[in-house]
Amino acid sequence: MSTAPIDYLLSRRSVKFVQSPAPDDADLARILQAGMSAPDHGKLQPWRFKLIRGEAILRLAELVFAASERAGRPLAAEKIAANRAWLGKVPLLIALACRIDHSNTKIPEHERMLAVGAAVTNMLNAAHMLGYGAYWSTGLGTYVDEVNEALGFDGLDYRFLGYLALGTPAQATEPAARPDHKAFVSEWTGE
Repeated sequence: MSTAPIDYLLSRRSVKFVQSPAPDDADLARILQAGMSAPDHGKLQPWRFKLIRGEAILRLAELVFAASERAGRPLAAEKIAANRAWLGKVPLLIALACRIDHSNTKIPEHERMLAVGAAVTNMLNAAHMLGYGAYWSTGLGTYVDEVNEALGFDGLDYRFLGYLALGTPAQATEPAARPDHKAFVSEWTGE
């Protein structure tokens, strides 16, 4: 792979199956700092990240399974088993949320959510550039209130946006096939 930055962007792909080692403290700091470089209208800094490591990942999984059941959204036994197997190898999860500052009525909520999305995209790209695999998942109880609250992301002041699974790719990956940009671009001339 070429090391030009644009080539890293063009070769990035989601890597769900990761294993230890996770990024060390220095690389994790760089990945998180990359998130701070995202566009942020009004400098609201709406992103919030919670690190979940080791045994805490499996405790979270069990909380998700039980909370989903209580919320009337039970997971099938095979889905629970697959998630346990997957999460048993993930060395680091980063819970992702958008903080809603209700005192600011000038900048709409969707712009804050876009800022968090841009921050997470920067983190995905930084992880890839450093040789790690990462996967943004909105599974694992992202839309279950009890899970949001357990992570400290209540639905009033925060919008919980899922997790970033981060570690070393469990197997070699090839760049994903991407569509040609021309299929999604048109020119507006004002006529």
